[in-house]
Amino acid sequence: MLSPAAIHKRIHNTLPLAREGFVFIAAGAVLTGIFLGLSLWPLAVLSGLLTLFTVYFFRDPARNPEVEEKSVLTPADGRIVEVSSARYPEDPKGERAFKVSVFMSVLDVHVNRIPAAGKISEVTYHPGKFLVASLDKASEQNERNAVTLLTHDGRKVVIVQVAGLIARRIACWVKGGDEVRAGQRFGLIRFGSRLDVYLPADSRIMAVPGQKVRAGESMIGYLS
Repeated sequence: MLSPAAIHKRIHNTLPLAREGFVFIAAGAVLTGIFLGLSLWPLAVLSGLLTLFTVYFFRDPARNPEVEEKSVLTPADGRIVEVSSARYPEDPKGERAFKVSVFMSVLDVHVNRIPAAGKISEVTYHPGKFLVASLDKASEQNERNAVTLLTHDGRKVVIVQVAGLIARRIACWVKGGDEVRAGQRFGLIRFGSRLDVYLPADSRIMAVPGQKVRAGESMIGYLS
């Protein structure tokens, strides 16, 4: 018999939908069926369209990352909204880093992926506000979940899932001690939000503001 962890891994690597969406899709389908049975056609059409959108929102397409040596992939689909010098979160020493932020609209794939191979050293959740995720201050004030990754050569990469005005549920499927590979699914935020990625200050950043990116495929930089 498969363990819960093995079942979880199988679901998220074989189905074209994130399992967090199953309950919403099922509820929408049932509600649409009820409206049809009662001949409430306008409500049935509306409910059906909303259910189809829910299927679209929770889609989880297969991705085949081509990982170059020292490369870092974007962890989220969307648009680059910030590339700046910053300090690592979760770091009392205040070590400098490059920060790359990706904003996900409700039309983007919301499954998040690991940017580089390595080992998860820590996962830290912070409660907070629900400001519009595209605002810079959302990185520090909003509810968020920080995943700290150490690459096999000891380089630190921190991925922060940031909740937004509508996005109020952060799912994270990894924990401290997990070995991970580049492009591996690790979480999801619903509905519409941002991810911040912090790379070592001596990294070579390729991402530029306004750039459209795809999780597990688009490269945002190289580690030194």
